[in-house]
Formats: sequence, C-alpha cells, structure tokens
Amino acid sequence: MAETSWLSEIPQLSRGELRDIRKGLDGIYRDFSREYGETIEALFDPLLAFLVWFEKLLLASPWFVIIAVIAALAWVASRSWKLVLGVVVSFFMIGYFGMWDDTMRTMSIILVCTLMAIALGVPIGIAMARSDRIQSTVTPMLDIMQTMPAFVYLIPVVMLLGIGKIPGVIAVIIYAIPPVIRLTNLGIRLVDKDVLEAATAYGASPIQRLMGVQLPLAMPTIMAGINQTIMMALSMVVIASMIGVKGLGQPVLKSITNQYFTLGLLNGLAIVALAIIFDRVSQAYAKRSQQHMEGLENG
Repeated sequence: MAETSWLSEIPQLSRGELRDIRKGLDGIYRDFSREYGETIEALFDPLLAFLVWFEKLLLASPWFVIIAVIAALAWVASRSWKLVLGVVVSFFMIGYFGMWDDTMRTMSIILVCTLMAIALGVPIGIAMARSDRIQSTVTPMLDIMQTMPAFVYLIPVVMLLGIGKIPGVIAVIIYAIPPVIRLTNLGIRLVDKDVLEAATAYGASPIQRLMGVQLPLAMPTIMAGINQTIMMALSMVVIASMIGVKGLGQPVLKSITNQYFTLGLLNGLAIVALAIIFDRVSQAYAKRSQQHMEGLENG
C-alpha cells in the first residue's frame, strides 16, 4: 500500500491528455508526409534507378559469370583457395536449390546499402575523430539507432515513402550504419600520436595526414566496422521484406505465416551462407591489410 501511494504522488498525464498529444504528433507527421512526401521521394529517384539497374544486371548475368566474379574478389581479398572453394560451393548450392534469383536480389540490396553506409559513415566517423564536440553529439544518436527496435524504423519511413525498395534501403541503412561510424572514429583516434607528429614534421598537411597516415593505419578497424555493418544489413533482410523488398526475406516471411518449415530453412541457410561469405572475405582483407601496414612500419 505504501508503495502504491508513493507512486500515486508522481505527476502523470491523464489518458485524455496523452491521447491528445499522440493525435497531435501523428497529425503533424501525417501532414508533413502528405505535403513533402512526393518531393522527398523524388530525391531518391537516382538511388532507386541505380538499385533497379544493379538488380537487373545481377539477374540477367549468367550464373557462372557471377560466381567467377565473386570468387575472384574473394581471392583478391583473402588469397585463400579454401575460402574461394567455399564461395563457389555455396553459390552453386544456392542455385541448385532454386534460390538464385532471390539471392541476387538480396545481394543487390545489401551491396547498395553497404556502399551507402560506407559513403555516409566513414566521413561522419572522421568528423567525430577530429572533434570531441561532434563525437558527444553523434554518439547518443548512434545509441538510439542501435537500441531502437528495427520495426520502429519502418513506421515513419513507410508513412513518408510508402511500400517499396527505397523505404527498405533507408531502414536497412539506419539500422546498419552505426558500427562503421563508431569503428572509423575509434580507428582514427587509436593512430599513434608519434606517427602523426612525424608526418607533420615532414610537412604533411591535415588532408595528407588523414589520407596517407590515419586512414591506412585505421583500415583494419574500419574494415571491422564494415564487416559488422554487412552483418546487420543481412539481419534486416527478413524485416525489410515486410515492406515489399524482394529477396530471401520474403520466402522466410511466407514460411512463417504458412508454416512451411523447409522453405524457411533453405532460405534461412542461404542468408547464413551470404553472411559467412561476406564475413570471411572482409575479415581476411582486414587481416591482410593489417599485416601489410605492420610490414611497412617494420620496414
């Protein structure tokens, strides 16, 4: 009873007041989406055109060409025949079980989202590393982005842009971008001060120090951030399928609603295969770049 009476003393909004606030905020956002939705959607037309073109390119290309290109990229990144063989076998099995088209659609979304996350995240991470004020401002935003349930991202995006690829891309980028921002900031901040002082003594400008010293030395850490961004983007595949993003997520969603165990299992394994391939290739590249930089430092 004492606890109940203590809680009753806390000032609270009445149900009517809370309802009025919610209705007011909903009305403001609804009016904003109606007024500016088409204008904002038009800004994303180039991205949509590129995404559609890239998806059609992957779907139209012969399967053996796609596998050869991905295997070549895996070899360049890792120099490991075992990894290359694993990539070839994984994609062959994906095609053998009839999941090739959905996998290509998922790859197009993931690659575009990853490129966008890198293009946005690395400059933000650099700005955070160069300014404590920017870091203190951006860090709470990243905390919110990483802890907010993924479904919540879909509500304002769908209200503003409707159903389709672009809302899915935006939701995936918001969910997946924090790691590359955080680890870019961390990697640059961990660069040895003595190395920076030596570069300054040789007359390097701030841009030269950034491009020639800080980014190369921070590359292993940045690659770890890119790796985590790819993993988080893949984890959004099923959720993004709820707003019309085609790919491996839609069969998984269908299997949940219709209790098709085998359909969900096979497409889930295809997502896992993509995640493992991207993870191993990016980790191998980060490891090789770190060994290269250590060799330059020792040399």
